[in-house]
Amino acid sequence: MQFQSIKRESEYNMKELSQNKWVRAAIPALLLHCSIGTVYCWSIFSQEIADYIGFSKGATEWAFSFAIFFLGMSAAFLGNIVEKDIHKSSLIAAICFAAGMAGTGLFIWYGGAHPGSLVSLLGIYVCYGFIMGIGLGTGYLSPVKTLMLWFEDRKGLATGLAVAGFGAAKAIASPIMQALLDSLGEGGIYKMFLILAVVYFIMMFIGHLLLAKPAGWHEPASTEKGARAIDVIKSKPVTFIGIWLMFYLNITCGLALISQEKMIVKCLGLVGIVGVLSSVTAVFNAGGRLGFSAWADTFKDRNTIYKIIFILSIVATGLVIVTKGITNMGQNTFLMILVLILLFVVNAGYGGGYSNVPTLLSDHYGMKNISAIHGITLSAWAIAGLTGNQMATFIVNHFGEKTEIPHTLADGTVENIVVNPTGYQTVLYVTLVLYIIAAVICFTMIGKKTEETK
Repeated sequence: MQFQSIKRESEYNMKELSQNKWVRAAIPALLLHCSIGTVYCWSIFSQEIADYIGFSKGATEWAFSFAIFFLGMSAAFLGNIVEKDIHKSSLIAAICFAAGMAGTGLFIWYGGAHPGSLVSLLGIYVCYGFIMGIGLGTGYLSPVKTLMLWFEDRKGLATGLAVAGFGAAKAIASPIMQALLDSLGEGGIYKMFLILAVVYFIMMFIGHLLLAKPAGWHEPASTEKGARAIDVIKSKPVTFIGIWLMFYLNITCGLALISQEKMIVKCLGLVGIVGVLSSVTAVFNAGGRLGFSAWADTFKDRNTIYKIIFILSIVATGLVIVTKGITNMGQNTFLMILVLILLFVVNAGYGGGYSNVPTLLSDHYGMKNISAIHGITLSAWAIAGLTGNQMATFIVNHFGEKTEIPHTLADGTVENIVVNPTGYQTVLYVTLVLYIIAAVICFTMIGKKTEETK
């Protein structure tokens, strides 16, 4: 009798566990997003890769751009697979992400043995850019709808939690990667990729096994009238175009400024704490994903949160432009604080723009095809990934003049750091215009929330 009682209690506990929203949605989402979010650690090892395989840093940078591009495009084209079967899509994500990372390590090893070989560079493009990109897109989408189904009353908080994991991955993984590079010795760069490929596959595979939609949810038949994502979008085309455009503009502005972040900090004379401030801005990025999403749950119209994001971004950018905070070169503490506030605001708004997209879409189009619709919207991410950084780089290279600022190292020696404060300040003029356009779209093209359909 005692044995049967224990058995029944065990079965009950297992059933409760299998229907637990944290076990079936939140934890697997974090496992998936904290793994794929490490794509943003590229700047930690990009120079090491370039040196090891015998190419310029500029040549290797395209691997990251391709990864972001194929993230968005794979999400757009594979959204229907995610919609139909999250187990298949999450498994695809785990395999592709780990395989791409392992392949990148192997081609780095080959490039070290054959410096300057085009095979190694193209192999890195394919593995880190294309294969990992597919894993990124499917991995990013897979848990989102599941989270919204489990946390129906707090959709923003739920999706913000997962997407915050994507943003926080850089802050978590960066010191680990740096420690591996320092401890693995010769060839540490390719060994790191091979080790992490195994680690992240295990994490993502566990997430794949745990991820499940609520037992009471039944997907609509694919033959149901209006069930296709494109049909749903056509019901409110102006709203979708508006959401796509403001998402694209927010990412473009964010990437333009974030890509120049370290050099802007150096202009302020804060060379010694660049790494610390990079971690702080990463925290604001992750915090914006969670904070703005949770805040949006309190509004009747979720589009209100985008109005807040764009107004804050416009004000912060405008203040630094008017006060010439960057070209001031850190000579005024108040202006220095204004520039840092700008970096924090843009990072938080950049993250918040990501996390609120799926819930904003669900408010206007319902849950039937939200994964596919969200995937199509992420094509904006793909295009912004190719334009944001490059736009800022073009401006910095063609406006202003480079100057050297001295920096005293720990050993007492002095090194000169080359910066272009006028170029960085000019980037703000462009982003200000884009933020204003995004705000206009936000106020005029995004209609009111309609009654949600499931």
